[in-house]
Amino acid sequence: MEVKRITPRGYCHGVVEAFRIAERVRKETEGPIHMLGQLVHNTHVTEDLQRNGIRLVDPPNRLAGLEEIESGTVIFTAHGVSPQVKQRALERGLNTVDATCSDVVRTHDLVTQLANQGYDVVYVGRRGHPEPEGVEGEAPGKVHLIQDVADVDALQIENERIAVTCQTTLSVWDTEALIGAVRDRYPQVEVHNEICLATQERQEAAVAAAKEVDVVVVVGSPRSSNSNRLAEVVRKLTQKPAHLIDDLPDLDLSWLSGKRVVGVTSGASTPSQLTRRVIAYLESLEEGPDGNWVPPPAG
Repeated sequence: MEVKRITPRGYCHGVVEAFRIAERVRKETEGPIHMLGQLVHNTHVTEDLQRNGIRLVDPPNRLAGLEEIESGTVIFTAHGVSPQVKQRALERGLNTVDATCSDVVRTHDLVTQLANQGYDVVYVGRRGHPEPEGVEGEAPGKVHLIQDVADVDALQIENERIAVTCQTTLSVWDTEALIGAVRDRYPQVEVHNEICLATQERQEAAVAAAKEVDVVVVVGSPRSSNSNRLAEVVRKLTQKPAHLIDDLPDLDLSWLSGKRVVGVTSGASTPSQLTRRVIAYLESLEEGPDGNWVPPPAG
């Protein structure tokens, strides 16, 4: 099987920095250490952190999750948390460590600034993801989460001062379309597109490479927004099949039937060794007499 390695792929700067923070805390801190949600959205990374003594507290709501932590240190994940979560952690006497990605911090600061200037902020994001939860907490009642065009149609904002921004890990193209819909509804809107450069570069590379392959495999966990968006943009913009897998056992060889070239990329929180394992396995496949791809004979 011919494999095209799509670059850039894998860890972004925010993920690397979160790992550095977690490792420093693990080495220098006495007492229990908790992460309030997955430090980054990858199953294997989370399991590794837990094996190294960092306990996972992962409720749907970060504020409620703090009530499960009796003492010790809590790490706020790369996705960010609301000011209310930070305040509640202090009230409970917990030591806090903030591993929020600098790109997410910038969005928090932007929303706070806009709200202080009298704006209502339309925020393009995914419901249930921790990043929007944290951003909404910067200006309760002033941030309006939208996920699709129906949400835009349902907006009831009377304020003349309106801005629009977005979650950092979304599809570049879908976000531009939604921002366009907001602009159609509110022509005076001030636009701040906050999709991070790492997300944009990975999506653009995946779409470009997909035009030269028959199928794309994205290595990343199901909870990872940027990994899901990688597969999504390939399907939508190139009409090529794209499959998200958490690890090699998730790979279905039937996806490769009749295909000659497979492109491989990975999400911004995916360990490189997982992607290398998938690439090595794909390159080892041999074409059977029926045209299907099979692993080489053992030994």
